[in-house]
Amino acid sequence: MEARLALIVVALLASASAGAGNVVNVKNYGAKGNGVNDDTKPLMTAWKAACATAGAVTMVVPAGTYYLGPVQFHGPCKASTLTFQLQAITTSLCLGTLKAATDLKRFGNDWIEFGWVNGLTVAGGVIDGQGAASWPFNKCPVRKDCKVLPTSVLFVNNQNTVVRDLTSVNPKFFHIALLSVKNIKMSGLKITAPSNSPNTDGIHIERSAGVSITDTHIATGDDCISVGQGNDNVEVARVQCGPGHGMSVGSLGRYAGEGDVTRVHIRDMTFTGTMNGVRIKTWENSPTKSNAAHMVFENLVMNDVQNPIIIDQKYCPYYNCEHKYVSGVTIKDIQFKNIKGTVTTPVAVMLRCGVPCQGLVLQDVHLKYKGQGTASAKCENAKAKYVGVQLPKPCP
Repeated sequence: MEARLALIVVALLASASAGAGNVVNVKNYGAKGNGVNDDTKPLMTAWKAACATAGAVTMVVPAGTYYLGPVQFHGPCKASTLTFQLQAITTSLCLGTLKAATDLKRFGNDWIEFGWVNGLTVAGGVIDGQGAASWPFNKCPVRKDCKVLPTSVLFVNNQNTVVRDLTSVNPKFFHIALLSVKNIKMSGLKITAPSNSPNTDGIHIERSAGVSITDTHIATGDDCISVGQGNDNVEVARVQCGPGHGMSVGSLGRYAGEGDVTRVHIRDMTFTGTMNGVRIKTWENSPTKSNAAHMVFENLVMNDVQNPIIIDQKYCPYYNCEHKYVSGVTIKDIQFKNIKGTVTTPVAVMLRCGVPCQGLVLQDVHLKYKGQGTASAKCENAKAKYVGVQLPKPCP
């Protein structure tokens, strides 16, 4: 009977493998997955084999802990689709985990880099940046010329990408960054780091188009999601944020040649105990001009948030800012709709524009101050259209 069961199991596994297309298992390339041996070279060798295989290919990382230095999973690939699958043993909840080396001398700007691939899927498992050992060396919160620590996962120059059911913990810097990516769908992510971990943005987006982030939970030390320069058509929906610094567009206007940020749609988000809710932030004295335009922030819940709605065109995180110059970023066609909840500071809405913001709309805003008195709004060079319920009262 036992022999018969064993034959059935073997047959089922063979059938599953046949249905999955070409499978490249990193264990067949020398990966140990024991959390001690350095598996950097075996995983890169396995990737090269998967990338060079035609058809639908799955690169399997079985349950275990894979200790890695910096890795580059680059294309272009022969594969029509390539899935990077971190596996789990459901009976023991054992996950495929990639664990970063802690020696900063080994790293450049990032740890895991997926680049120049069309039709990539990254699914399951845990990305552990082991950032706590590096955070004391991060001087970016106080120094403008700081050395940037490595981002955990960078997607660069990819097209038609899916990232799902991935967990990222304790990065050295950003959890995930998107650079020059076209058409990426991210869902079911769990992103966590302590609230005091510096510059641990959950997802940072730059020079990308067609970005969708849905059904995700982000609790980190900086922005849950930051939409940087040169982006178009970004949609964020059903994301829980907190702790962290909230949802930001920016900062913008710091460097020469920045591209416009257009068509950003943020909806159905919940912010809990965050520093900010939704924020657009731009630097003064921008070397070149750009636009931040056509954005909708709607159906948002603020639970004990310090600053729920912010436009700040005098953004500067350093103590010695002079505020002598006007931002070169033009803000126009921005809508804040159906934003409700509680605020822990007296100013619930701040609209601080450099040159006058154009086409601002606030519709059905109800933010109740948890302290003495009622919440207020502050405005500078910002004439907005107000529709429906308004708490705090609009600026005069």
